[in-house]
Amino acid sequence: MFYRLAGVHHTRYETARALWPVPADRWQVAIVALLALAAPFFLSSLYLGSYLLPWLIWSAAALSLTLLMGLAGQLHFGFAAVMAIGAYSSIHLARFGVPFELALIGAGLTAAVIGSLFGAAALRVKGLYLVMATLAMQYLVDWVIINVPAISGGAQATLRTPSVSFLFIPLDTLSARYYLALGWVALVAIFFLNVKRTSFGRALVAIRDKDFAAAVIGVDPFRYKLMAFFTSSFMGGVTGAVLAFCYYRAVTPEQFSFNVSIQLVAMVLVGGLGSVIGGFLGAGFVLLVPIILTNLVAGMAAAGWFTVSSNLLAHVPLMIYGALIIGFLLFEPLGLAKIYDNIRKYFLVWPFRHSRS
Repeated sequence: MFYRLAGVHHTRYETARALWPVPADRWQVAIVALLALAAPFFLSSLYLGSYLLPWLIWSAAALSLTLLMGLAGQLHFGFAAVMAIGAYSSIHLARFGVPFELALIGAGLTAAVIGSLFGAAALRVKGLYLVMATLAMQYLVDWVIINVPAISGGAQATLRTPSVSFLFIPLDTLSARYYLALGWVALVAIFFLNVKRTSFGRALVAIRDKDFAAAVIGVDPFRYKLMAFFTSSFMGGVTGAVLAFCYYRAVTPEQFSFNVSIQLVAMVLVGGLGSVIGGFLGAGFVLLVPIILTNLVAGMAAAGWFTVSSNLLAHVPLMIYGALIIGFLLFEPLGLAKIYDNIRKYFLVWPFRHSRS
């Protein structure tokens, strides 16, 4: 079997600190990267633009929230508002003639500043009280966007994104927008993989486990919680801008409602807190599984496997989807990433008996 630790010798600090010390892991990452780069050449526009592109963008959003919830342990139920700030900021900056590269940075900074203001509540409260503070941010941002025409154009208005280019490449084609989203999610994933190995990441983990004990050993909770909110909100703001320009192409207030924040939290929890691969798996589960179940149930009903009313047919996939989420949380509370890790560890030691432990 190729999935073995044989031949992996940590004789240098560089190899011991490698992200993927097992050769099979490196091969998997390389194959996935090659498939992602070649996707526009062998996938149709329907699958590329309706499935793969939104999955990449929402994976970046889930990873941005995972930095805050999984690494720092700070609950956030208003992350859709952070993305909304980034989306609307980038559109207005681009309309003012700001280059799109700077508009992305400006969108991230705007979302980071506003997100940090509300995240300052984390310096005093935690748990359900922090949830209420982030909920207040969600509803306040929703109200401002709807009731300030200078931002959104009104409650029922649709704000179209202007034509822009990234690094002198126009984002008019689906392939160009796809590669921009792919580059951004790859950058977020690499950042997340490395931040856990830095002093900043270790400080966030110490605060997550016990902030009082972290303060005793010299970690400043005030500083690092604020940095966590700033960093997470910055990435969320840029992701919101990428979502607006690469996928929606036009934004409305309903696209960043409270339901979207709940979906983001579900992506993080189902995928696995504090895991990079969990961000991808969680986003794929929340986005794609309902579509697959709807098509499957509709196909089975059309084939005559069972006879149900149209009203029940519309709700059966959601019922199955909810049962799957409950099942994952019951049998593996650590999420899909833990299931993947269990399978990976099984093959690392197979066929020995202790592989079942």
